[in-house]
Amino acid sequence: MTKEQLAKRISDLALLRGEFTLRSGRKSNYYLDKYRFETQPDVLKALGKMLADRVTPDIDRLAGPELGAVALAAAASMESGKPFVLVRNRKKDYGTSKQIEGVLNKGERVLIIEDVLTTGGQVLESVASLREMGAVVERIVAIIDRMEGARENIEGAGLKFEALFTTKDLGVA
Repeated sequence: MTKEQLAKRISDLALLRGEFTLRSGRKSNYYLDKYRFETQPDVLKALGKMLADRVTPDIDRLAGPELGAVALAAAASMESGKPFVLVRNRKKDYGTSKQIEGVLNKGERVLIIEDVLTTGGQVLESVASLREMGAVVERIVAIIDRMEGARENIEGAGLKFEALFTTKDLGVA
């Protein structure tokens, strides 16, 4: 599947029109329902390959914030051969009470994989959690950048950012 074909497939599956409130609190006349594309094997496989192409030799581990990026991180992990961790939104209050699930060693270089970013606020919280555990966050790769401030906020925090697609690529005016 070419990048253009994948963009069209994602748009056909996930682009919804209407009135929506986003996680950031912003109002929007469209919504990209990530679960509608992340649950399709052909799309997930293609995205896993695209993400794995961005895993450079200096990366020790991938990270997928819950819940939307978990399948993406797993697909990229299988394609790249790099292990991954899951980043919870907050520590669980039972069992091991961890916020980072899986093995993460102090000093490891991490690539965070995200799904759809608007302002980048949630992924910056994941960065803080990973750093608290001693990880070095190398960069963030998102599937879709809504082009509403995420890049500016992430790069403003001193991090490298890349998006596989923007809303423009998906035909959102």
